Amino acid sequence: MAKKATKNQSVSKKVAKTSSKKGPVSKRAAVKVTKKATTPSRKSAVARRPRGPAWQWSAVETAAAIRSGAISAVETVEAHLERMHAVNPRLNAVVVDLGEEALKAAHGADKQRARGAELGLLHGVPITIKENVDYEGRPNFNGVPANKNLIAPSDSPVVRNLKKAGAIVIGLTNTPEFSFRGFTDNPLHGLTLNPWDPDVTCGGSSGGAGSAVAAGIGTIAHGNDIGGSLRWPAHCNGVATIKPTQGRIPAFNASATAERPMLAHLMSAQGPLARHVADVRLALEVMSQRDPRDPWWVPAPLTGPKPKGPIKVALAKIPDDMEVDPAVSAALRQAADHLERSGYRVSEVEVPDVNGVWQTWCDIITNETVVMQEAGMLKVTSEDFHKAWGGMKTKANVLDLKAWMQATAARNGHIRAWQMFFEDYPVVLAPTTVKPTPGPREDTISAERVQEIFWGEIRFISAINVLGLPGAVVPVAVHDGKPIGVQLIAGRYREDLALDAAAAIEKRAGVLAHRLWEMMA
Repeated sequence: MAKKATKNQSVSKKVAKTSSKKGPVSKRAAVKVTKKATTPSRKSAVARRPRGPAWQWSAVETAAAIRSGAISAVETVEAHLERMHAVNPRLNAVVVDLGEEALKAAHGADKQRARGAELGLLHGVPITIKENVDYEGRPNFNGVPANKNLIAPSDSPVVRNLKKAGAIVIGLTNTPEFSFRGFTDNPLHGLTLNPWDPDVTCGGSSGGAGSAVAAGIGTIAHGNDIGGSLRWPAHCNGVATIKPTQGRIPAFNASATAERPMLAHLMSAQGPLARHVADVRLALEVMSQRDPRDPWWVPAPLTGPKPKGPIKVALAKIPDDMEVDPAVSAALRQAADHLERSGYRVSEVEVPDVNGVWQTWCDIITNETVVMQEAGMLKVTSEDFHKAWGGMKTKANVLDLKAWMQATAARNGHIRAWQMFFEDYPVVLAPTTVKPTPGPREDTISAERVQEIFWGEIRFISAINVLGLPGAVVPVAVHDGKPIGVQLIAGRYREDLALDAAAAIEKRAGVLAHRLWEMMA
């Protein structure tokens, strides 16, 4: 972030205050660890470790424990690698094991602390990266075997920012071919399973990220989202996330053979998945630091003016043609109740033309892909990809140049309508999906089933991408052994409002990962 935003209010201060038992983890505290602090003393001798094994700690707790000397970076990374090796063989969430270089980085991190060097906000904290962004020296497979020669000459901005903050990457997570499906499977690495239930999908395209962090592999998982690829896996795996405003987190892959089409860039976002909302907030601060390689990056403050209380929340009315499962309705009511009890005022309201917004998203992304990418993708992808992509196209209108220009103009009107709506209701509470989580390969059944999923079930997720708005997901309940999350949408660059509401829900609903770990044990 720009210095002005950090100076006004460090998000990490708020994170630590609300979620860490160790006390504030501010940039001021995180940046400098003096030699005096590393010298054994009565205070450092009684530094307490959080409860439970280290792989179960939050990122906020882990960073504070390493900083205080309660645990070393090496011990922390070893704990996460041990967890990864124990559970990943049955999940296939992490497809590249970076354990050897992670341990080297951890030794270096401990040496930095010992000599009183400046420490980043995530110093020594284990994380994972989705295998569709550049990781220096490695191929950017993006789920496609033919991409073996796309060797990254440098780290992507999001990887660079995480490493600069001291995070240690322990593995790369799975993604479908070209990250274009809502289900995580590909010919290169195979199918990723949901740790809650192998008979339902872990989501996509950041399914490996969601599965890994839910199971306790890394404290933060990197992912990205152009049609729901952060929020859908967060729902499926029972974790939290934020799809930031477009331009919040810089993005660029030097290994790419061509620039991304304009609207694809404007509708996609990098972001974090984590078990705790506070960790999502901390990761957002780290990920959103400037990188000159992204011309669309915006130096917006991470915290905006607080709306006059009580904050009004719009519980989105669901269109009549969407059949809502009773468990989803109950979860939405429960989330609304949690917000009411936290001081928000929730009213059921019709949001601005969610059907038209979704159709604009579908038309734009489909036509842009057909013109710019389809032929090349179909040459190197599997029959499963062809089936899924063919299904995605069935709901899109074929646009000529004039219709294309009209669609992009319509996008502006939709964004304006939503921005005006946020003047009255700063936060929108909406479903992620209105149906139970589907099977792990359900998008390969038929074109009709794909359309049913994207239009009939997760309409409220994909629609938000064309608006470029921030959307958080937080788990609320477990039904029939599977998690249900809700989505919280806010105005442009108001991730703080969405995350505040998510944190209010989490405070009452609890962190569902603890229940998952009991089941896995």
